[in-house]
Amino acid sequence: MGVQIGRRSGTASDPGLLRSHNEDRVYVDDAGGVYLVVDGMGGRAAGELAAQTAVRVIPEQLESAEGEAAERVRQAITAANNEIYRLAQERDECRGMACVLTVAVAHEDRVTVGHVGDSRLYLVWDGNLRKLTSDHSVVGELEDMGELTEAAAMEHPRRNEVFRDVGSRPRGADDEDFIQIKSLPFRPNAAILLCTDGLSDMLSSAEIGSIVQGYCGDPAAVAQELVSAANTRGGKDNISVVFVAGSDFAGSAAEIARAKHAITQVRENRNWWRRLLDRISGRPGSD
Repeated sequence: MGVQIGRRSGTASDPGLLRSHNEDRVYVDDAGGVYLVVDGMGGRAAGELAAQTAVRVIPEQLESAEGEAAERVRQAITAANNEIYRLAQERDECRGMACVLTVAVAHEDRVTVGHVGDSRLYLVWDGNLRKLTSDHSVVGELEDMGELTEAAAMEHPRRNEVFRDVGSRPRGADDEDFIQIKSLPFRPNAAILLCTDGLSDMLSSAEIGSIVQGYCGDPAAVAQELVSAANTRGGKDNISVVFVAGSDFAGSAAEIARAKHAITQVRENRNWWRRLLDRISGRPGSD
């Protein structure tokens, strides 16, 4: 897997304000270019086991699988699916457990995304934040088709009912209506954001984008600020975030700071030249 020099990532995961435990899991490997968020389903023990199984199996499979990135991602998610299903059959208390997840594999100047469920991946580039994954739910489909506004979808009572998951039944890598795969450029001046629905159910895309644009070089600070904002809005679910900044990515706050610095530098240079000319001319106040 290719490594983008200077790529930086930060994570944050929190149970939220209404849950006593956290069924989400995150995984990052900057050197290998692997980024993953998982939202477990099936109750405390089962949901946590499903999510933990996914973050164990997927990186292992990505490391050992061969072929194009998209094929490796398919194989890795399928392996996690079938391992979760196998474990569920061995334990009565875990029957029916599953998870939803989004994984991004950065390789050279591209990123390949594998996605199942209603976690999300956003691309941040050129001052815009754009959702690249589809929510695999009825409400998500209605929102994507424009039949529900984002605000209405966020408040919909069936928001969290997904029709795709990882682990509830055996799967093959090429099964239809299972894994959504996308491949896109990962420019040095871009960033990606992976999150569970505990974030996207609490904050609108505009609100998420505003926080991301505050990036000033610390990706972990962005991830933590997003989680804190979701908790401020109610923290109704577990909240997990992985934020990955390209080597040249700068939020608008950083751009403004650089512009202010440049203006200050110009003013200081002008003052220096003015003082120099005063000394040369012998004008009063030049000492």
